[in-house]
Amino acid sequence: MLRFDFTGLGESEGDFSESNFSSNVNDLCAAAKYLTENHEAPQLLIGHSLGGAAVLHAAHELSSIKGVVTIGAPSAPQHVTHLLKQGISEIESEGQAEINIGGRPFQIKKQFLEDLADQEGKHQIKSLRRALLVMHSPQDNIVGIQNAAEIYTEAHHPKSFISLDGADHLLSNKADSLYTGRVIANWASRYLHQPEKESIDTQHQVAARLAEDDTFTTEVQSGPHSFLADEPKDIGGKNLGPSPYDLLAASLASCSSMTMQMYAKRKEWPLEEVLTHVTHRKEERKTEDGKTVHVDVFEKHIDIEAPALSKEQIDRIRAIASKCPVHRTLEGGAEIV
Repeated sequence: MLRFDFTGLGESEGDFSESNFSSNVNDLCAAAKYLTENHEAPQLLIGHSLGGAAVLHAAHELSSIKGVVTIGAPSAPQHVTHLLKQGISEIESEGQAEINIGGRPFQIKKQFLEDLADQEGKHQIKSLRRALLVMHSPQDNIVGIQNAAEIYTEAHHPKSFISLDGADHLLSNKADSLYTGRVIANWASRYLHQPEKESIDTQHQVAARLAEDDTFTTEVQSGPHSFLADEPKDIGGKNLGPSPYDLLAASLASCSSMTMQMYAKRKEWPLEEVLTHVTHRKEERKTEDGKTVHVDVFEKHIDIEAPALSKEQIDRIRAIASKCPVHRTLEGGAEIV
């Protein structure tokens, strides 16, 4: 995945006033060329705001693209000129003006307006011939929701529309951004080629595979279940999964909860919910001969929801947690062959 801001915006260098819609489309095509030559050809284009109009145009130049997503996009590049109306006369007379859009100042030059006027809108959408997802907020007060209707109406199937109800134009609420990302990922899975990773061939209970270039990110397979283990970013991992000690703590927590609930069921005691919290740490201890050793400590906290049970019954359930198999293994030690 490659994500970038257009020239002079966000974290990108350069002067926005020297850019225009055509240069944005050219930048998209250049980025796609870079991916094709150095990684693999991109299959999905996602554009936000004017970037949405740009991906609709750039898709025509990129044969590898299978799907296009627009977020809060104008249906035609020229539609953004209404955002510039307070400065158009100054642009015409002075050649440029500073325009405030969504609380941000932009330096707009006459060439920007002239380039917008030369762009095609409806034709680019009608001839797209790619899977299209249109996302827009009804409350968008910068690019109105009617733009989404126009894009959707002009496009051929397969096409989809998702309302980002309650979101602002910039998706400044993190929850809106996360929702948008999850919807795109699920929608795109129907159209993108995603080769299945070869499962780990093992006759053992659990196997872990780590390639040379993956640092700490490890594939774990346990029977039919597969997931990732990793380390936190502050020690060089990517934090894409629980750490090995997190998994060990999870074993203790889950086994404790299972054991308590199983005991209550056998006693026919109504135990609504049991929640086991586990924290792992290493502590320094002094031995009798004065040596310093490091001891692994698993601290276990148990919450029990059982209003119908007596204090004695709850105490008994809490005590039985220490009888769980993983608890006994950790306390007793194990032999590794």
